[in-house]
Amino acid sequence: MDNKPYKAKKSLGQNFLKSEKALNLMVSAGNIENKDTVIEIGPGKGVLTEKLLEKARKVIAIEKDRDLIEILEEKFEEDIKNGKLEIINDDCLEFDPSKTKSFTGKYKIVANIPYYITGAIIRKFLESKNQPEIMVLLIQKEVAERIVTRDAKESLLSLSVKAYGVPKYIDKVSKRYFNPSPKVDSAIIAINNISRDNFKSNALESKFFKLIHAGFGHKRKVLIKNLTDKGYNREKIVEQFKELSINEKARSEDISIEKWLILSRNL
Repeated sequence: MDNKPYKAKKSLGQNFLKSEKALNLMVSAGNIENKDTVIEIGPGKGVLTEKLLEKARKVIAIEKDRDLIEILEEKFEEDIKNGKLEIINDDCLEFDPSKTKSFTGKYKIVANIPYYITGAIIRKFLESKNQPEIMVLLIQKEVAERIVTRDAKESLLSLSVKAYGVPKYIDKVSKRYFNPSPKVDSAIIAINNISRDNFKSNALESKFFKLIHAGFGHKRKVLIKNLTDKGYNREKIVEQFKELSINEKARSEDISIEKWLILSRNL
């Protein structure tokens, strides 16, 4: 069935994975058990779907491309009949897990996602009311390294992920393992221990995101200048910096998630 003629659509960011090792690493990183519901975004021709079906209780595959759904429905006819696989023709950014047929509330995400909507997908699910337990994503290598802060520099993206979970770099996947081959290499990351434990209220969550956006307003400026430019009280900031042993010349990228969370509660 994988040989059925199909031309990848550039507009949907389609790059089909063909590495057995990478597929197995993704499933393994998801720590999938036979009680789990797994959501797969953009299943393509179903190579990852097949692996997920071997381990999970239920797989929900969200595919925007109607042409691919026909291929998937033919390939997984039995799994669809017995309720193990549900295929949904939808845009993943519009998708609401609670509206699926047999949704139990808990779920994991394991997916090879389009590069161009990586940030939007991560934000959608981490910030949703019903968060996944874990997210395992195959994304652009450079973005994966930024999320896990391999250069020890934080960014809006890395802090937004760390506010809700613990990101881990699993492995690099060379561009040659995709069809068509993208221009850059990819990497698998897992975001574990996803929760809202850092935020005791919606107000604190909003305060945190308002603060980090203010802090990263101008990359070349020191953090104090960025925050005072956005109306934060300079005296309070200096006082907090002393308490947290933050250098007054520190830039936003030098501040750890733990210190950002404290600052957001106290400023």
